[in-house]
Amino acid sequence: MKGYFGIGAEGISKPMNMGALMRTAHAFGASFFYSVDADVKVTDMYASDTSKAYENMPYYNWDSIEDMALPRGCQLVGIELTDDAVELPEFKHPRAAAYVLGRELGNLSPEMMAKCHHIVKIPTKFCINVSLAGALVMYDRMVSMGAYANRPIMPGGPQKMTISK
Repeated sequence: MKGYFGIGAEGISKPMNMGALMRTAHAFGASFFYSVDADVKVTDMYASDTSKAYENMPYYNWDSIEDMALPRGCQLVGIELTDDAVELPEFKHPRAAAYVLGRELGNLSPEMMAKCHHIVKIPTKFCINVSLAGALVMYDRMVSMGAYANRPIMPGGPQKMTISK
C-alpha cells in the first residue's frame, strides 16, 4: 500500500477504549496515533495496549484542535454518524489521512467537524464502540487501498440451490 495514515480520537475519556484503539492502530500499521482534548491519563491506557504501541509508533497528545499539527498534505477524515456523511463502503480513502473518532458519550465537536476534509459514517443503525469503529475504518482502508487482490466474483452469479422433498 502507498501512503500513510494516523488515527486518533477527540475527547476520549475511557482509558481502556483509548488503549484498545491504539493497539488496533499498531496492528493495522498506522504511522501515528493521537488524541485531542483527551480526558485520560496517558499511563492508564497502557493497561489495554498489550502490543506496547506507544513504543512502536509516535503518539501525539494535543490539548486542543488548534494545537493539532498534522503532516503537510495529510487530510483529516472525521468518522461520525451524520445524515450527510459519506458511507464508508463508498468512501475513497486519501493517500495521506488522519482519521478522527469522537468521544464515547457524544459526537465530534462542531469545531473538529469543520476542520475535517471529509466526514464518513459507518453504515450502522446506531453508534458503536470507538475502538471497534476505528478497526472497521482501518480494515476498510487496507482492503480498498489495494493491500489485497479483489475478491473473485462468480461468473453468472450464485448457483440456485434445489431442495429435494
